[in-house]
Amino acid sequence: MTRLRVTALSTLLTVGVSLLTFSSVNADEVGDVNVDWLGSDIKIEAIQDPKIKGITCHVSYFDRGIIERLRNGEVFSDPSNSSVSCSQTGPIVIGDIEKDDGGENVFSKRTSLVWKSVKVTRIYDAKNKTLIYLSHATEVQNGSAKMDISTIPLYGQDVKWAD
Repeated sequence: MTRLRVTALSTLLTVGVSLLTFSSVNADEVGDVNVDWLGSDIKIEAIQDPKIKGITCHVSYFDRGIIERLRNGEVFSDPSNSSVSCSQTGPIVIGDIEKDDGGENVFSKRTSLVWKSVKVTRIYDAKNKTLIYLSHATEVQNGSAKMDISTIPLYGQDVKWAD
């Protein structure tokens, strides 16, 4: 019976860790910085805004090592911390984007099996001609106040709006 439980726990852990690495957009891992001997890392991914050509965002987040997950009893959860920095990496061509103040999801990465995600939301500030990228966490309850923003000014840029 004990061997069966160990096998079941191992399988569940593998599935959980696999789900944590799911992302809603194509992201290229460009950095993986080891921060302790327990296997915890800071991951850095480059994402292209799917509706705006010429914008690249770099998102960093914490990826807890398996030993620390087991030690802390949080096998299927990472911290909600993240950071974002976006820049113009080519000619800007803006597609059909949301223009309301709630913005639009550009990137999502699960930080727990079900309840938490790190997201990047794009908001268009028409008055100031600026794209705002907000990195934040979403949780079912006890939402996190940890966030970061990056802005891309469009004023004076040769921006094209796709029809």
